[in-house]
Amino acid sequence: MKLLTSITLILAFVITSAFTNIGNTIPSVKIKSLDGKSVDIQDYTGNGKITVVSFWATWCSPCKKELDTISKVYLEWQEKYNIELIAVSIDDERSLKRVPKLVESKGWPYTILSDTESALPKALDFQTVPQTFLVDQDGVIVYAHSGYSEGDELKLEQQIQGLLK
Repeated sequence: MKLLTSITLILAFVITSAFTNIGNTIPSVKIKSLDGKSVDIQDYTGNGKITVVSFWATWCSPCKKELDTISKVYLEWQEKYNIELIAVSIDDERSLKRVPKLVESKGWPYTILSDTESALPKALDFQTVPQTFLVDQDGVIVYAHSGYSEGDELKLEQQIQGLLK
């Protein structure tokens, strides 16, 4: 019984940690563009557009499935909802070399950034990918989702639609 209680508490912490950010703005953290330029993630949020910030890695199959699935509806979402998706790779320096080729082969139309030091995941208090945050037009996190299952993109779209009302 004691073991079950401990496991339940640990699981509850892991599940809720990313959701404690709801209502907060994306923190000001310097990460990089794929050409190595330093950028502040806040430059991509709070600019009057709805923004999806998706954390992923080349070694993460669910991450790639999520980004593949969203890419099928992304152009439609841009027209309907005026959104932007920022895909932040958490690959380390060594595996980051694979990111441009993967993005090109997938044809992902997103802005791709990299965070080899995982500074942004640390600031947002999460450890696993895929991790998705929906940021409203003012830069406030309004929805967070960890993991990926088929249909999650429909839940994300419902959240996006809710921002337009």
